[in-house]
Amino acid sequence: MAEIAKAAQVSRRTVYMHFPTLEQLLIYAMTVKTIDTAITESRSTDPVARAEQLSRALNIHSADNLQLGRALIRLTAEGDTSGARGPHRGYRRVQWFGRALEPARQRLTQQEFDRLVSALCVLTGWEPLIVLKDVRGLDAGPANDVLAFGVRAVVEKALADAQHPGTPRRVPA
Repeated sequence: MAEIAKAAQVSRRTVYMHFPTLEQLLIYAMTVKTIDTAITESRSTDPVARAEQLSRALNIHSADNLQLGRALIRLTAEGDTSGARGPHRGYRRVQWFGRALEPARQRLTQQEFDRLVSALCVLTGWEPLIVLKDVRGLDAGPANDVLAFGVRAVVEKALADAQHPGTPRRVPA
């Protein structure tokens, strides 16, 4: 970790604040490459397809590292968040979905876009995979299919609502 901090030109404390273990740092590095590739290589301009591709890529990675995910969730849930600014985890999902949904940005208000990204964060990653495994007994493949179905449904609904500008919409704050 000292070598990584030196190469990144930050203190070891900074590295440990973001990645308590070397394993977490390596998992992060693998995830970023996998997900960035899924977004960058997507030739689609369809926000539904792009969101589903991202969701599937992230959920495959999350399923492959489910034990680490359980540990990170436990650490986050039990950690001291009193002085924390912003999310402890998950902000990368927000960025990734923001990039994946870029083709839809003009069709949605900022509030609608933010709500859609938040909804997709709930349908992606370790948390929903754990629910589907522990509550429904699903393996990774069927769980990923269920989550992809949810992602498609949410994006399609958000875009359908946005296509009717004259229709009153209730968008919670």
